[in-house]
Amino acid sequence: MAKASPKSASKKTPSNQPTQKLRPAGKMAKGSYATLHDRLRGPIREALKEQLKITNIHALPRIEKVILNVGINKSKMDSKEIHAYIGECLSTITGLKPIYTKARVAISNFKTREGLVVGAMVTLRGRRMEEFIDRLLSTALPRIRDFRGLPTRLDGQGNYAIGLKDHTIFPEIAPPEPGKIFGMQIQFATTAKNDAAAMALLKLVGMPFKPERAPSSKRS
Repeated sequence: MAKASPKSASKKTPSNQPTQKLRPAGKMAKGSYATLHDRLRGPIREALKEQLKITNIHALPRIEKVILNVGINKSKMDSKEIHAYIGECLSTITGLKPIYTKARVAISNFKTREGLVVGAMVTLRGRRMEEFIDRLLSTALPRIRDFRGLPTRLDGQGNYAIGLKDHTIFPEIAPPEPGKIFGMQIQFATTAKNDAAAMALLKLVGMPFKPERAPSSKRS
């Protein structure tokens, strides 16, 4: 019995069958969640080019790094157990091991000596930084009680900082004892040359700033 040739056995797709089109970069399917990584390279980039009148994408402002800083109070947190707990919480939140900062100079008025641990910090960059900002804006900040928005003041060089009083707003952290609750500062370092460009970037990222108050009309 004659065998069919491999050419005749292969199936050909009909010409009228629709081919699947590839989705352009930066565009998501309807109903799907667009991560900050995709939005920075898609709609946020295009909106910045239009607002700042910059055509070169490499000249657009971007978030360079995010720094989480926790100050350690000598009177309330001067124990190895608290230091270990702060480091464990920062590792859980960021996925990186924190660096403990030490005092360089002894100051008698603040009862600090040289080499004393005064804080812990973590620096985030790249994809890990974008994932942290995503979780901060979508999950952590909405858990703050009576949240009314973030202040709109920058440092004059395009950088922004947030002060948090309670680290348990991050859902990864289990509710601890009242004495173990600590605050932290989150700094956003951008490549913007002024505060206006940095503010435009942060607003497009989704930073929930306080609404601007309309100027009150004085009664005659």
